[in-house]
Amino acid sequence: MTDPARHITTELVHHAYQAPSQFFAPQPAVHKASTVFFDSVEDMRKRRWLDKSGFTYGLHGTPTTYVLEERLCSLEGAQQCLLVPSGLSAISTVALGLLSAGDEVLIPDNAYGPNKDFAEHELARWGIRHVLFDPMDVQDLQAKLTPATKLVWLEAPGSVSMEFPDLIACVQLCRQRSVTTVLDNTWGAGLAFKPFDLLADGGSLGVDVSAHALTKYPSGGGDVLMGSITTVNQALHMRIKLTHMRLGIGVGANDAEMVLRSLPSMALRYRAHDASARTLAAALAQQSAVVQLLHPAFAGAPGHAQWHALCSAAQDGQGAAAGLFSVVIDPQYEQAAIDTFCDSLALFQIGYSWGGPVSLVVPYELDSMRAGGRGQVKAGTVVRFCVGLEAVQDLLNDLAQAWQKAFHTPWQTAPIAPSN
Repeated sequence: MTDPARHITTELVHHAYQAPSQFFAPQPAVHKASTVFFDSVEDMRKRRWLDKSGFTYGLHGTPTTYVLEERLCSLEGAQQCLLVPSGLSAISTVALGLLSAGDEVLIPDNAYGPNKDFAEHELARWGIRHVLFDPMDVQDLQAKLTPATKLVWLEAPGSVSMEFPDLIACVQLCRQRSVTTVLDNTWGAGLAFKPFDLLADGGSLGVDVSAHALTKYPSGGGDVLMGSITTVNQALHMRIKLTHMRLGIGVGANDAEMVLRSLPSMALRYRAHDASARTLAAALAQQSAVVQLLHPAFAGAPGHAQWHALCSAAQDGQGAAAGLFSVVIDPQYEQAAIDTFCDSLALFQIGYSWGGPVSLVVPYELDSMRAGGRGQVKAGTVVRFCVGLEAVQDLLNDLAQAWQKAFHTPWQTAPIAPSN
């Protein structure tokens, strides 16, 4: 009911009607706010946001973001979660929250490139040293740990080249040295293995922090940029959360809504991406121009044994390996031929990221991306495939036509099966 003493402009701003609160539907409500109202000054003074017991300002959380954070905790087996605008923002926020001048951070040489770039160009300006280590050599990690080492990044598998490290041994080593571990868990996504329960015994061994690019599988549409930082350690969480607050980091309500809408189908999509990727990887492994398949679910791939130990029980015993793999093209083929192959693909688009419905392909010059050499990756150009949700036979046909056009060799059609 309107107040006749008020101007209509005022009435539209201060309208008395409030919708009933008892409304339940498949999708959580979208709450947008910068300002949050309080019942009184006393209420304002008592209200707490650090423990999610209340709301004080939109940047510190709304019902929508709280719900998403709690569901992501369930996904990864965490106790606390922070939302950030991208996966790279998760990486930088963790570093800024846990490192100080004079500290040292160790990063695997095959890690996500912007992680290394952030350390080299930003952390270095603040007096924080970074050291690269061989992700497939626990002894190299051990040799590079120093009293100044406060943080060790882990990635399973490595970006682009897909080597799967011995996560359990790395975490055990860092725990013995009281060094905090952070895992880029975008590939595993909380589905291939549980980052805080690596031994699957209830949580006796796990990483300290998980950084996750929700841009990939949790979003699933190739249209949302978001990241998360999850922990089981309250003290670590609070250190990062206060840095998160001081940096003024927040995510849009509509982006949170889109991730919430996609989460229920995430496991189904992950399984579909995985199955198609294994079929395509097996087919490509048979081609004469391919000198190496980089897919951890296949015997002979770098780190296959470690993948099997950690991920083979997932997805009802079929193992979990996401929809991402790479191949190494024989160095006898010039870059022009490889570019022709990528350009000739009709269904695979050329583009970064992964986890969406459209398949992607990108060629990489690995030597320019590594400081310590190629490790277990053979010589040649690395081509990474991110498999989408298209029919797998259509993708096979697309690979075959582009392959013959670029390499002028017959397309072999008797693929081997992956090992679990």
